[in-house]
Order: sequence, then structure tokens, then C-alpha cells
Amino acid sequence: MTASGATPTSSDMLCDAIVQKLDEEKAEEIVSIDLRGRSEMADWMLICSGRSSRQVAAIAEKLVEFLKGEHGRFAKVEGKSAGDWVLIDAGDAVVHVFRPEVREFYQLEKMWMPAGSPAAASAPASDPQG
Repeated sequence: MTASGATPTSSDMLCDAIVQKLDEEKAEEIVSIDLRGRSEMADWMLICSGRSSRQVAAIAEKLVEFLKGEHGRFAKVEGKSAGDWVLIDAGDAVVHVFRPEVREFYQLEKMWMPAGSPAAASAPASDPQG
């Protein structure tokens, strides 16, 4: 059962499985954002960080293998070779794996978290002067 008391959907279970796998792979600051009713691209957006380009690429690679092996999902991957920001599209869930500096620059949480949520409020404002 979800926090609202509703029966979890397959996308909820996928989100939970991805969060667990990201945690196992030592991803940091994992955030899940419910996009249902806000976007048609996916039900969930997950954002996390790796400490280095190598760790970002490794987290992404392990997650893609997990999605294929455990969930039968063939995910689309963008940005793995650079290792700064990897996007993994798993259908019902979109996962962003960032190096911390890149995550700070783009501030996806601030853009996508519901207004007034603690994560959105704590996201630092970008410097308009660059």
C-alpha cells in the first residue's frame, strides 16, 4: 500500500525497485518525483548523484542491466560516455544520474518537485550572473 492507502501500481513498484538498486550501487541523494498528472513522459522521475564520472557511468550501467534482467525492460540511455549526466528512460520511470556539480547546475528537483515540498524549497537558487 502506498502512503495514500491506494494499491501500488506497476510503476510504483518499478520506482521502488529502482530506488533500492540505486541505493545498492551507492548512488547519493536519491530523489523520486511523482509525475502522474503533471507530465505524460513517465510516471516517475528519479534523480541521484555519483561522486565521479566513473561512478555515474557504473551506476547507470548496473541499473540498465538490472532493468533488463529483473524487469524485462530495455531502457534507452543517453550521456553514459561523458559520465556527467546519464539519462535512463525505462518507460514508466526516467532516471537522471549526475555528478554533483552538474546536478547543482541544472537543479531538476527545483524544476519538477511540487511547489512547497521540502526538496524544492531546499534546492539552492542558481546565480543569475553565472
